[in-house]
Amino acid sequence: MRLRAVVDTNVLVGGLLTADPASPLVAVVDGMLSGRFLFLLSPALVNEYRAVLHRPKLRPLHGLSEDDIEAVLVELAANGLWRDPERQSADAGAPDPGDDHLWDLLRTPERPVLVTGDQLLLENPPSFASVLSPRSFVEMGTGSCLP
Repeated sequence: MRLRAVVDTNVLVGGLLTADPASPLVAVVDGMLSGRFLFLLSPALVNEYRAVLHRPKLRPLHGLSEDDIEAVLVELAANGLWRDPERQSADAGAPDPGDDHLWDLLRTPERPVLVTGDQLLLENPPSFASVLSPRSFVEMGTGSCLP
C-alpha cells in the first residue's frame, strides 16, 4: 500500500507563501496539486484550509483572490481521498484541541502520516501514527511520488 498523508494547514499555507521553489513546503503542495502522492482530506480540514487562506493578514502575502483560493481547494479535493471520520473522545485528542480533526483523520483505516511544521505536534505525536516535518516527508520520497 502506498503511503498516505494528512497535510496540516501550516504546510499548505507555507507552500503557497514561500518564495523558495526548492522548499520542502513547495514540494508537498505541488505534490498535492498534481496528485503525486495520496493524501486525505476531511470537511473539517478543508474548512480550516479555506478559513486560514482567507485571513486578512495572509491574503496580501499569498496574493490569491477568492476565486484563486477556491480553485486551489477544488484541485486539492479532486486529488485527495475524502474521509469524514467520526469524532473521537476528547481524552484521546491532539495536544491542541483545535487539531483534534487531524487526529481523527490519522485514525482512519489508511493510517496516514501527518505532515506538519507545528512543533507541538511534531514533539507530541499520537501513539497510533507518525508525524513528519515537510522536509522528512520529502526526503522519504514517499515511494518516488515527490521530486
